[in-house]
Amino acid sequence: QVQLLESGGGLVQPGGSLRLSCTASRNIFRVNGVGWYRQAPGKQRELVADRSIGGASYYSDSVKGRFTISRADTDDTMYLTMDSLKPEDTAVYICNAGASAGSQRKYWGQGTQVTVSS
Repeated sequence: QVQLLESGGGLVQPGGSLRLSCTASRNIFRVNGVGWYRQAPGKQRELVADRSIGGASYYSDSVKGRFTISRADTDDTMYLTMDSLKPEDTAVYICNAGASAGSQRKYWGQGTQVTVSS
């Protein structure tokens, strides 16, 4: 079983930036699709960014142009870079990975809290 661990969340002012990391227990990100989701209180889990095994990327309309999904030079780490943050971006951010698409991927982290507030 592969374990995923998110880090990099915290409190940031509107307009600020954060980079979230997702680290796997072994090297997997070059041979799996990866994604970032978020869940805010009282709302359903939402896909915000996704990258397929072939490298095709997807962003939700609410984050397009502000967020970027990428991987590190080491194959055990991937990132979500978040710019121009808004209060409505406040949520627990969760990474996933696997051979399947989107929410059907096998491996999930437990999340890191991002709070955007003045």
